Amino acid sequence: MDKMLRPILELTVIIPGLLLAYLPVRTYLRQPLHKLAVWLLPLLAGFCVSGGVLCYTLQITTLPVLIFLLPAVMAVYHRTLRVTIWKSGSIFLAVCAVFACVNSLSRAFNAILTAGLNLAENELWFRTGTGLFYNGICLLFLAAAWYPASHAARTMVDDENFAQTWYIFWILPLIFIALNLFMVPKYRNTLYTGRILQGYIVISLVLLVILVFFYAMFLLIANSLNKNARLMQENHFLSLQQARYENLRSAIEEARQARHDLRHHFVQLSALAENGDLDKIKEYLSCASSKIPSQDLHFCENQAADGVLGYYSALAKLESIPFHAKTDLPSHIAVDEIDMCLVLSNLLENAIQASQKTEVSRRKINVEIYLHYNHLLLIQVENTFDGEIRKKNDIFQSSKRTGNGIGIQSVRHIAEKTGGASSFTCDNGVFTAKIMLRPSKNNANT
Repeated sequence: MDKMLRPILELTVIIPGLLLAYLPVRTYLRQPLHKLAVWLLPLLAGFCVSGGVLCYTLQITTLPVLIFLLPAVMAVYHRTLRVTIWKSGSIFLAVCAVFACVNSLSRAFNAILTAGLNLAENELWFRTGTGLFYNGICLLFLAAAWYPASHAARTMVDDENFAQTWYIFWILPLIFIALNLFMVPKYRNTLYTGRILQGYIVISLVLLVILVFFYAMFLLIANSLNKNARLMQENHFLSLQQARYENLRSAIEEARQARHDLRHHFVQLSALAENGDLDKIKEYLSCASSKIPSQDLHFCENQAADGVLGYYSALAKLESIPFHAKTDLPSHIAVDEIDMCLVLSNLLENAIQASQKTEVSRRKINVEIYLHYNHLLLIQVENTFDGEIRKKNDIFQSSKRTGNGIGIQSVRHIAEKTGGASSFTCDNGVFTAKIMLRPSKNNANT
C-alpha cells in the first residue's frame, strides 16, 4: 500500500499548483467558483489517483504520466477561463516552473532521508515522507504567493496594454522546467558521490530564488509599463476633452454673437416687411440662419462620454458625415470610464474611417448609449460602409494592414475583461457594434 501511495503523492501537487494558477484569473471564470470546485477537485483527485496506480502497475516513474497528464489539466484550465491561450498557458507554465524547482528540492530531501539505506538502484518514486514534504512545500508556496498572485499578477492579467508580452513570457518558465529536468540524475547513487548532494541542494535553491526574482521583476516592469500606458490613455482623452472644449467655446461664442445681433436682424426684417419685399426677406433669413451654430453642444451628463462624443461628432461634421447620438448617462457611472472611453473611441474611429470610404449620400453614424438596470452599460454604434469586410475564424481583419483588426479586438477584450459581451455584425452595407460593459467590483461598491 505504501508503494502505491508514493507515486500518488508525487502527482497530487497538481491540485495546489492549479489553485495557484487560478488566483490571478479568478475574475475570468466561466462559472461561479463553488460550481467549478464541485466537479474540478474530484476530477483532479481522480487524475492523481489513476496516474499513481498506473505508475505502480507499470513500475514507471511519474514523469511519463505527467507528460500526458499536464496537457490535459492545462486544457481543462483554459476551458474554464475567459482569457486568451497565451495568458492561461503562460500562467500554467509559470506555476509548473516553480513546482519543478520544488521537485528538485524534494529530490534532495529524499536523498537525505535514504542516505545509508540499502535501497535498490532503480528506486522509482519519492519516499512517503518526501511525498508529504513535497506537498507541504507546495502548499506553503501557495499560501505565500496568495496575495501577490491575486493582486499584482491579477493587475497584469487585467491590463490589455501588456498583451504583447504574453507572447514571449512562456519562454522563461519553460527554460527553468528544462533546467530542473536536466538536473535529475540518471542513477540515484550519483547524489551520494562526493559533494554532489550539497551542490544539488544549493543549485535547486538558487534556481528557485532566481525564478521568483525574475517573476517579481517581471511584475514590477509590467506594472510600470501599465501605468505609463494608462497615463498615455488619460492624456489622449484629455486632448479629446480639450478639443471638445475648443469646439464648445467656438459654438458658444457664435451663439452669443447671434443673440447680440438678433435685435438688428429684427430691425432689418421690419424694414423689408414694410416695403413688402418678400424675396429680400427670404434671402436675409437664409443668410442669418447660416450664422447660427447648428452643432449639438451637449450629449449627456457624463463628462467623459460627452467629451469623446463631442470630439468625434465635430470630426464627423468636418468629413460631411451625419452623426446622430442618443445618450442617457448620469454624471457618475459604475463602469470604469477609461474602459468606456476606449470602447467609444475605437468604435467611432473605425466608423469615421469606414464612412470616409463610403459614398457621400450613404454616409451616417448612429450612436446609442444608456444604462440598463442602472449598472450595465449598453453601447451601440452603427455606420454605413462600401466594399467588403474581411473575416477570418470569426475575427474581423484590418482594412489598413495584414492581420486582425486591432480596434475591434481591443473592444472585445475590454468587454470580456469586465464580464460583459460584444457583438459585431455587417448586413446590407451597415456595420453594427453592440457592447455591454459591467462595472468592476470596486466601482460597483462605490
